[in-house]
Amino acid sequence: MTENSVSLDTATQLADLFASLSDPTRLLILANLLDGEIGVGELVERIGISKSAVSHQLRGLRDRRIIRTRRDGRRIYISLDDAHVEDLLRQGFDHILFG
Repeated sequence: MTENSVSLDTATQLADLFASLSDPTRLLILANLLDGEIGVGELVERIGISKSAVSHQLRGLRDRRIIRTRRDGRRIYISLDDAHVEDLLRQGFDHILFG
């Protein structure tokens, strides 16, 4: 892929994706999803911020198709949207942790 083969729309969408990954709280949420689906309540306990703050972050991640949600009765479960998101996160963490 050359720089001329990417449209402005595609570049804008990629910039939005990376912008959504630029927040430490969102990255904490996503890191907890690398091992699979998790309930919102458990996620709140793991990362130690309020449920409303988590819900606010989840909404933005879902809107950008980074995560997906599933309802089971009153419980909501979250997972990464697809393998591309998982690969992107793992590569980013590997780059930081293992240089």
